Amino acid sequence: MEPRIRVSAILRREDRILLIRQEKRGEQYWLLPGGGVNYGESLTHALQRELTEECGIEEDLPLEGPVAVAESIAPERSLRAKHVVHIIFAGYLGGRSLDAVTSQDAAIRGHRLFGVDELAEVRLHPPIQRFLMRWESGDPVVYLGALWAP
Repeated sequence: MEPRIRVSAILRREDRILLIRQEKRGEQYWLLPGGGVNYGESLTHALQRELTEECGIEEDLPLEGPVAVAESIAPERSLRAKHVVHIIFAGYLGGRSLDAVTSQDAAIRGHRLFGVDELAEVRLHPPIQRFLMRWESGDPVVYLGALWAP
């Protein structure tokens, strides 16, 4: 199986970060908003498309980055063999309202702004809570390594 590229964004409003709640195969977890890159699509175009689909953000959001790269590689014994390369950008939500957002993705079950102090208790895929708690705009790009969360 070929690796899949997923772009996502750390979208901040003041000291809070937007996460998307997803449910697949009866499991619920949180993700940074974003998704897969299609053939021939630039990373930033794919991210803008995903932000529209998942968050209703239709205008181009100014993005910084990439700010981090991580990989999720399932163990060989896993029934769901996959390898995802996560390329993470950053942006600022400003005063955009997210109240009336309905996702075009059937697996999305909602969204929420989290304070960084709440992230330790969140089931996040990939598990990058420590990075999110300390990341500041302008930090150099960080390779977070191979991170797998069942």
